[in-house]
Amino acid sequence: MSTPPPTARDDAGPGPAARDGDAPVLAIEDLTVTIGTRRGPARAVAGVDWSVRAGQTLALVGESGSGKSMTVLAATGLAPRAATVTGRVRLLGEELTALPEPRRRRLRGRHVGFVFQDPMTSLNPVLTVGRQVSEACEEHLGMTRRQARDRAVELLDLVGIPSPGRRVDEYPHQFSGGMRQRVVIAMALACEPALLIADEPTTALDVTTQAQIVELVADLRRRLGTAVVWITHDLGVVAGVADTVAVMYGGRIVERGDVDAVFDAPAHPYTRALLAARPDPQHAGGDLPAIHGAPPSPLDLPPGCAFWPRCPVRGDARCAHELPPLVPVAPGHDVRTFYPGGEDA
Repeated sequence: MSTPPPTARDDAGPGPAARDGDAPVLAIEDLTVTIGTRRGPARAVAGVDWSVRAGQTLALVGESGSGKSMTVLAATGLAPRAATVTGRVRLLGEELTALPEPRRRRLRGRHVGFVFQDPMTSLNPVLTVGRQVSEACEEHLGMTRRQARDRAVELLDLVGIPSPGRRVDEYPHQFSGGMRQRVVIAMALACEPALLIADEPTTALDVTTQAQIVELVADLRRRLGTAVVWITHDLGVVAGVADTVAVMYGGRIVERGDVDAVFDAPAHPYTRALLAARPDPQHAGGDLPAIHGAPPSPLDLPPGCAFWPRCPVRGDARCAHELPPLVPVAPGHDVRTFYPGGEDA
C-alpha cells in the first residue's frame, strides 16, 4: 500500500527549490570537518562535494574511518560539538549552515530520516514501537495522539510488519532483528522525508534479512520518490541499490560516478582494490586479495594522496607530496588522479 501524504501542519516546509524536479534534495560543496582532540586537530572530512536527487540513491563507500558517516552527520548538523564544519550544505534549496539551530532542527526532523546499523540503539526498550513511530508525527506534523497512532499502523504495514494493528502496541524486545530494523525504517519514514540516510543498515543482520531490507528500501524509494544516501563498505550491496557511488578514503572522495561506470571501469587503485577484495562464489576457498597496511589517521594525513603508502602502483613520488585533483575520466565518472588519460591513478 502507498502511505498517504501528511495532512497536518508542516511548519518546516521546503524552500522554492524543492519544487524543482531537477534540483538536488541534498547538495554539499567543499565540506570540511575538523575535530579538536587532545592530540591536535583531526581532519575527518576534507573538501567533499556531492548531491542526491529525488528518487535517486547515492552510495558512500569506503573502509571504516574514511569519512562516510561524518560527512552526512556534518551535512545534517549532527557533527560532534568539538567539530568545526565549513562548506555549503543545501537541503531542499535551503542553506543549512546559515540557519539558526531551531530552524535547522525542524528541517532535519521533518525532511530527513535516519536508519542506523543497530536498531536496538535507535529504539527505546521501555516504549512501544507504535509510540516511537508516532512521536515524529505529533512533533513535526501536529497530529493528535490518535491520528499519529493510526499513521504508525499504516507505516508498520508499509514496511512489511505482519498484523500491524496488534504489533503497534508491542515492545522492541518482542521483535526479531530484521523486524526491529523495519520498525526503524518506519520511524524514519514517519513524516515522508525527502531524504533517507541509511548508515550501514544491514550490517547487524543475517544475509536473508539483509536482502529483504535492501529490497524494502529500494521499493520505498520507487514508490515514494525518496532520495537515499546509503553508507556502506559492502560493494555487493552497492551494485544492487545505488544509481551513483562515491568512494571515500582519508576524508576525501577518490572516485565517483554512475555505479555501472565505476564498477565496469574502476579508475582509482583504491576502488580497484576494494572490488578485488569482494568474495567470489565461483572461486570459493581461495585467499581474497588484501589491501596491505591501514587507513591513515585523520591526525596525521599525508600531504599528497592519502592512499599512496598502500598503493600497489605507486610509481610516481608526485602522488606522495601533491594532492591529485578530481578530474573526469569519462562522462559521469570522476577520479582523483594526475593521469586523466587512463594511466594508473
